[in-house]
Amino acid sequence: MKNKIILNKPWFDTDGNRIQAHGGSVKYFEGKYYFFGENKQDSKANSGIWHQGVNCYSSDDLVNWTFENTILKPGKDLSDPLHPSRIMDRPHIIYNEKNEEYVMWCKLVGSDENPRDWNDQYMGIATSKTITGEFKLINRIIPLNMSSGDFDLFVDDDSKAYLVFGKVHTEVIVADLNEDYTDLTGEYTEHLHFAGPPLAREAPAVFKRKNIYYMVTSGTTGYYPNSSMIAKADSMHGPWYIMGDPCINDIEKNTFNAQISSVFKVPHKDLYIAIGDRWIIDLLKPIEKSSWKIDTSISEYVWLPFDFDDDMPTLKWQGKWELNLS
Repeated sequence: MKNKIILNKPWFDTDGNRIQAHGGSVKYFEGKYYFFGENKQDSKANSGIWHQGVNCYSSDDLVNWTFENTILKPGKDLSDPLHPSRIMDRPHIIYNEKNEEYVMWCKLVGSDENPRDWNDQYMGIATSKTITGEFKLINRIIPLNMSSGDFDLFVDDDSKAYLVFGKVHTEVIVADLNEDYTDLTGEYTEHLHFAGPPLAREAPAVFKRKNIYYMVTSGTTGYYPNSSMIAKADSMHGPWYIMGDPCINDIEKNTFNAQISSVFKVPHKDLYIAIGDRWIIDLLKPIEKSSWKIDTSISEYVWLPFDFDDDMPTLKWQGKWELNLS
């Protein structure tokens, strides 16, 4: 089965509505692909709306997406950490085979006293028995008592799971999850030490190929894109060795005006897709740097396949590329 991924244009679902699944991931469950992420439909410049929950879409071919549900509903009261005017980012979902349960982690920001205080960052954990059902927030934690930024969840071949997050703004933390995937065990290691923006790393995206672990990270420049960096390791707890920028024809050195949020391995194929967001459509247009003053309701997606030169993963710009799932 061959389809084409076409970039530089909005993506619409099968009902003709703009796909809203930002900062998200793609997973394969029970014979279908699922794409989920932040619903930014109302996040226009100066709207005061950060999100409208987490959307989930399904597909048989990774190209045609059907809206399933807003699986994490926005809160109705300002005291709710999921209220649309409060910050919720980067939802990631993993499946816990032991409990037959889907577990979502998301980044939350702010306190009841100051709902938009970026210095107060923590994690929300929600669960559901079905991937398209409603996830319920069961806990809020400050992982390891650290200020946690963008993150990824990774489940290894032995079902051991990890939380990988940027400690604001100093290093990347790899932490073991418990057997339920709903909390940490307390075991962790520290990697990729860079002091302060823009060099400090965020938005880690982890994948594994041929027993080598890879981690793609972004610099810290908010919604403004920057060059990516990739590192590799023989185990999740490292040591992690920096390999450089995976984007080989990225003239502007800004990850093709995108930020990678996750990497999806297509089942039964040696195909790894970088899942990214083009938060700002036109970088030439003057825009105030405050994240609240950027119209992310019209942000687009950048998906690109990795090539591998020995063990070095690379990304090359392709405005249109063929996806062969057969």
